[in-house]
Amino acid sequence: MAEKSQREHQQAGGPDEPAGDSDEQKLSLVGSVALGTGVMIGAGIFALVGQVAELAGGWVPWAFLAGAIVVAFSSYSYIRYSAANPSSGGIAMLLKAAYGPGVIAGSFSLFMYVSMILAESLLGRTFGTYVLRPFGLQDSALLVPVLAVLAIAAAALVNLVGNQWVERSATVTAALKIIGIAVLAIGGLLASGLSSLSRLFTTADRTPPESGWLGFLAGVTLCILAYKGFTTITNQGADLRKPERNVGRSIMIAIGLCTVLYLLITVAVTGSLTVPEIVDARDYALAEAAEPAFGSLGVTLTVIIAIIATLSGLIASLFSVSKLYDMLHDMGQAPGLPRHSTHQSLLITAGLAIVMAAFFDLTQIASLGAILYLAMDIAIHWGIIRHLRHEIEVKPWVPFVAIVLDLAVLVPFLFLRAQSDPFTLIITAVTAAVLLIVQWLMVRRRSRHQNHAG
Repeated sequence: MAEKSQREHQQAGGPDEPAGDSDEQKLSLVGSVALGTGVMIGAGIFALVGQVAELAGGWVPWAFLAGAIVVAFSSYSYIRYSAANPSSGGIAMLLKAAYGPGVIAGSFSLFMYVSMILAESLLGRTFGTYVLRPFGLQDSALLVPVLAVLAIAAAALVNLVGNQWVERSATVTAALKIIGIAVLAIGGLLASGLSSLSRLFTTADRTPPESGWLGFLAGVTLCILAYKGFTTITNQGADLRKPERNVGRSIMIAIGLCTVLYLLITVAVTGSLTVPEIVDARDYALAEAAEPAFGSLGVTLTVIIAIIATLSGLIASLFSVSKLYDMLHDMGQAPGLPRHSTHQSLLITAGLAIVMAAFFDLTQIASLGAILYLAMDIAIHWGIIRHLRHEIEVKPWVPFVAIVLDLAVLVPFLFLRAQSDPFTLIITAVTAAVLLIVQWLMVRRRSRHQNHAG
């Protein structure tokens, strides 16, 4: 399969041929990294620092570092498959190649789809929370979801009328987010003293997690949400110059860049606020941390960056996730609307994101999204080990370690959530069951059509 994909790519103007006009029009490595980090740096860092502190205590920076290590091992499977299949590196195609066009591949593809929708609802609620922060209304049970719904609807409207704007603005907004986060992080470190960086290497003045290592590992589960956007880079194979090399490079650079930014910002936050203060402001911890260092100006700057990050993330995410739904629908793994619509994938995606943003809070959304994503991730690695390791030439120990790491953080997370928030686990179980049933029905329907056609 790898040799066939290589031949097809070379016939289309692969890396061994001189770069022509078509190659020049393709995405560069820098552009790929910008798009990848633009997706990764969103609601994760703005909303999750407080959620992670609730579990990991003062070990928040280490939790984000551990999350980067878990994701680095996980990325190997995606990189190897995308390198062998640069034109079809999407997760849905990977699962289909590993498990065939049945219930397993379709169900885990839907797990990924729903986790992406949850990420959109997380963006929407983060937008509402930060917009209301200067007015002291960030805890409003009514206004936060209302603003979240409006933000998702506005992003969907932009996608309906301006797909070209979505693509052209992605690099600019990604740069603004990266620069903005870097300014906040460096400013916070300067305000608290550069010596605060030493807290990365010592337990001094660090409040340990209430649940010890279980709490720390559970916190890492949420940190993974701040990195999982790297998976969108695998969809760039057909549009990226020299994808056999650059998909992997782009993923690793994006993960590395985000790791540095996350470490800097979390050190700054934990240097400005105590753990109880971070937990109390868990949905808007970055804005809260900016106030002691910069006053109201810092809060305003943080709110502006959060608005740019969440709105641009919503617009780009709705665009890419709708494309994923189109792929699943074409593969017979996802249902469509009763009446044909040229924008049905966008309407379904935005509609589901609006429902989730309206009825779930940030903690529930983050928990549900993390569980579904890690379940899908484990399925990816197992499929690579069992069915694709020879075709795409992987070292089996790497995806095996990735599975072990995923389970090492997921199991403690499930255990602690079962004690503190069993309702979210029930919702997760119901969601997973519904997706399995939907996929089973889709497979039966597809089989009946094939038998009828035969």
